[in-house]
Amino acid sequence: MSAEIRVPSAPALLRGIPVAPGLAMGPAYRQRDELSHVPVRRVPRDQVEGELNRFQEALGEARRQLEELRERLSGRVPEDHSRILDTHQAYLKDSVFLSDVENLILSEQLALESAIAKVILDFDRIFRLVENEHLRERAVDLRDVGVRVLRSLAQGEDPERESQSQPQHDHIIVARELSIVDIIHPGDSRVLGVVTEAGSLTSHAAILARSLAIPTLAAIDGLLDEVADGDFLILDAAEGVLRVRPEEVVREQFARAASAAASAVETIEAARTADGHDLAISACCGNLPEVEAARAAHLDEIGLYRTELLYLMDSEPPSQAALVAHYSAVLEAAGGRVVFRLLDLDSGMGASYVHPTREPNPQLGRMGTRALLEKEPLLRTQICALLRAAEAQGADREALAIAVPKVVDCGELRRVKEVLFEEHLALKREGAAVPEPPIGVVLETPASILGAEALAREADFLVLGLDSAQQYLLAADREVAELAPVFECLHPTVVNAVAGVVAAAERAQKPLSVFGVTAGHPPNVTLLVGLGLSTFALAPGAAGHFRQEVSRIDLEAARRQAEIARRAHCSAEMAETLADYGPE
Repeated sequence: MSAEIRVPSAPALLRGIPVAPGLAMGPAYRQRDELSHVPVRRVPRDQVEGELNRFQEALGEARRQLEELRERLSGRVPEDHSRILDTHQAYLKDSVFLSDVENLILSEQLALESAIAKVILDFDRIFRLVENEHLRERAVDLRDVGVRVLRSLAQGEDPERESQSQPQHDHIIVARELSIVDIIHPGDSRVLGVVTEAGSLTSHAAILARSLAIPTLAAIDGLLDEVADGDFLILDAAEGVLRVRPEEVVREQFARAASAAASAVETIEAARTADGHDLAISACCGNLPEVEAARAAHLDEIGLYRTELLYLMDSEPPSQAALVAHYSAVLEAAGGRVVFRLLDLDSGMGASYVHPTREPNPQLGRMGTRALLEKEPLLRTQICALLRAAEAQGADREALAIAVPKVVDCGELRRVKEVLFEEHLALKREGAAVPEPPIGVVLETPASILGAEALAREADFLVLGLDSAQQYLLAADREVAELAPVFECLHPTVVNAVAGVVAAAERAQKPLSVFGVTAGHPPNVTLLVGLGLSTFALAPGAAGHFRQEVSRIDLEAARRQAEIARRAHCSAEMAETLADYGPE
């Protein structure tokens, strides 16, 4: 990778596709591309035999390293995942690879490093011309093997220089694509996370990243142009966001979130207040690894599953078969009820088949249900896929639910319900045995919050999207660092809006849950519980910290505090009210 790339010093926000969930903060380490930078060098005829001997020694050292890595992984990852290294061992004995390298040394008198680089790059070009995921994965594995052998050679030639070329501190890898050789290299430094311009959710490196719980984000456009060695990064692989050179206030905000995530390694039990009242915790997820993490933490219900990931992976929408396979895997991995939020794409997310151009204000344009109803074939395909997935898993009516995003009024909800009825009826006529799932609304637009009474009568359940609700009610962009304090504590107007939603749900006798990062902020937890919310959908990494916060709350005290907060007229009054939040 070129060190001459001019990198701007201003903060930057990049988006990618989550591969392995989690939050990581640390300096960037740009992965070296050894193969592309190996010079073409030839040796005299009398040194050919020496190059062949060096080849055998390097192969032996690479095999030893792989054995050592396999031992290090023992007990840390499932056995079938650690067998991925056996594939690399096999390539080190591959007759085609070995003979091609040896022939270049014998016939063209290439130095060993030059011969290895040429063979691997030739394989790489051939495999990538074929539209076949298996062959592309093989190309990545071969590249990893070539890099490992080259590093073995470099270490043998000059161990001190090779050691100095490796990162000397914990780091976030910045690379063109995912690589096993860098995720689990034998050095002393620790890989905090991985971000790449390319990559695959199903690659061997991706599987190991998930098994090792290394936050990983792939398919980040412009990554290598934007990030330089040593840049401080905040990698939020749950939300699919990479913050480059963030300001100090943002660093502090995410440092607190990282501390919360670290506390979630314990098994999550029911959240219980200090005076013995139980709250329900479910998971808020956006990809299969997060569902697996939730299940590992004994969060057996997915209170909200964001479905955008598959729609952002290609220039065309995913096929119904791909959606069915994915939703079936989510239902199987969850082990309990899953609330699937329908597609919520705005024009700023790069899905050209929905939005050919970016609108002036994507958050106020054709997004959520508005976009789905305009692109009704997308809506029908997704609903049909959800129904077929439920049938494939033998799910009953309570195992799968559908949440409609960014609803404005009952007219939008009714139209989505009509589509659900029509698609369900069509499947029944084909002989499918699947119950019609419950359908609810995500309350986040001001109109839906003001109209919660009517929506509660027509929906089967309500979900309050607290982050978006605050953003819209306060006209404050969550991505603007200077506005971060706005989301630290609920504004009095937001408190009263939440109280109105709780009252509407109670009058209609409909279940109500809340999700969002700000729902887990300590001052907000007390207020939300005091307002009457008892069901929370949280990122798996935040659940443990949330449970600890709840254990400090006295319900009656929280109710009194919420009532006082509702009478505040501005943020300053609210801050004063919450100065000593917690049990009395």
